[in-house]
Amino acid sequence: MRKEILFNSSLPRSGSTLLQNVIGQNPEIFVTPTSGLSDLILSSKNTYNHSQSFKAQDAQQMQSAFLGFCRAGMQGYFNLLTNKPIILDKSRDWGINYGLLEMFESSPKVICMVRDARAIFASMEKNFRKNPHRENHIQNPQELVGTTLNKRIDIWASGIPVGIAMDRIKDMIQQGIDKKVLFIRYEDLMSNPEQEIKRFYDYIGKPYYEGHDFENVTQITQENDMVHGIYGDHVLREKFEKKPDDFMEVLGYELSMNIRNHYKWFYDYFGYV
Repeated sequence: MRKEILFNSSLPRSGSTLLQNVIGQNPEIFVTPTSGLSDLILSSKNTYNHSQSFKAQDAQQMQSAFLGFCRAGMQGYFNLLTNKPIILDKSRDWGINYGLLEMFESSPKVICMVRDARAIFASMEKNFRKNPHRENHIQNPQELVGTTLNKRIDIWASGIPVGIAMDRIKDMIQQGIDKKVLFIRYEDLMSNPEQEIKRFYDYIGKPYYEGHDFENVTQITQENDMVHGIYGDHVLREKFEKKPDDFMEVLGYELSMNIRNHYKWFYDYFGYV
């Protein structure tokens, strides 16, 4: 059976794990934790572009063969994982690689969760503070790296995972990919989950699954957060509810405004105040 593969390509700390587990209540849809499938595809792309063996053969034939490999490889990957007909695969790489997906998947469906950037940075900082006993991979006191809150924000904003994810969102907008993507604001999902999940079904062209229970979202996806370090946090809270924003308390007014001003394009595009 050929499976229909959908792609969750969301910002970090924006509720992508929650979305996976809500959608996974539908018995027809298989949802993944953070997936390595995109790594396989992008590694294959790298080999296809740099291997002398491919360069020595007919370019048009090799392009067609490479795209066929990606198409069949994804199907084979999921055929061994599940019998369900629909897949929602989660990886931050999918959105910015929409053009590649489009070459071997017909009208790919990409869902992107977003969230107020101040709340994303506050969440990163809270995880930093909760784990003083663990290696944080961001501080170097000898070189005064990551030794203050504003320095940590600068590091997260200029690299992985926040900076690159925000750059990708901006590039998707500039390329016009955004018109093909379903964006869901975390805040909207938490305040009106049924409305946002109905938008998901409208986007993928499927009838709404009436069995969604937003009061009892059982964890389906499992991943070892130790692999992701102190910022890995893929365990659902017991209750489906949005806690009050605390970024002002965590970051302070000045840093919160700096983030707001730095990402003005993001706040304007997604209607954040």
